[in-house]
Amino acid sequence: MSIYAIGDIQGCYDSLMKLLERIKFDDANDKLWFAGDLVNRGKSSLQTLRFIKSLGKRAKVVLGNHDLTLLALAYTDTHIKKHTLDDVLKAPDREELLYWLRHQKLYIYSKKRKVSLAHAGVYPLWNISQALSHAHEVEQELRSESFIDFLNVMFGSYPVNWQDNLEGWDRLRFIINAFTRMRYCDSLGNLQFKDNGPVGTQQKHHVPWFKLPQRCNKDLPILFGHWSTLFGKSKTENVYALDTGCLWGGQLTALKLPKKGRSINANSIQLFQQKC
Repeated sequence: MSIYAIGDIQGCYDSLMKLLERIKFDDANDKLWFAGDLVNRGKSSLQTLRFIKSLGKRAKVVLGNHDLTLLALAYTDTHIKKHTLDDVLKAPDREELLYWLRHQKLYIYSKKRKVSLAHAGVYPLWNISQALSHAHEVEQELRSESFIDFLNVMFGSYPVNWQDNLEGWDRLRFIINAFTRMRYCDSLGNLQFKDNGPVGTQQKHHVPWFKLPQRCNKDLPILFGHWSTLFGKSKTENVYALDTGCLWGGQLTALKLPKKGRSINANSIQLFQQKC
């Protein structure tokens, strides 16, 4: 059995199918991990969701910001000028798909494979135990009967600094922003959303989250998507960027996880890429 972690698809269903052919995906034995942003911007969000849902236990998914946007559009008065999600919103099986989507995780950690997966990364001042606990808080809210209340207040960039005593919607909003929107932090670990370009374009004293000197989760390899300009520039920090800009004419990337008991390292990773 092989496990492949796949970067942001964003509705590029045809590219996903070609990538699975390239890796010779065995749907009877292999498993796929998806780094979030399954939908939006590409033309085939509905096909993408239906396919990944059909994989059942053969697929693990973490939610990305575009997946959460889909939920907000479906259940709140959120308005977005440009999106390609009408096929999902008008689908006869929309409720089934959206129910499945909001029951996915924010963060995956595999002790056997010695690796974890999140859409944007893991907040640098959380250890693995804290990350799992905080992700669970949001996951439980999205799965609850009052999930629409949360979707109504989910968007926003504040608070930017983590405090253990944060409460209510502010606490959940920080957690969801850390897992799905984070790129840069300042020297104190405050999230900085105005900087969202390639490394080197950010304001002085802002650093990619994984370069924060006091980062607590340096020892565990972290796979993530979200940041399409980052591929190939982060391996020395024990993090592996999987979003390679398929939507923008780049590639869709799959990383083959090592066998149980073996760790990922920059010199031994196996990557498979499909031109989009």
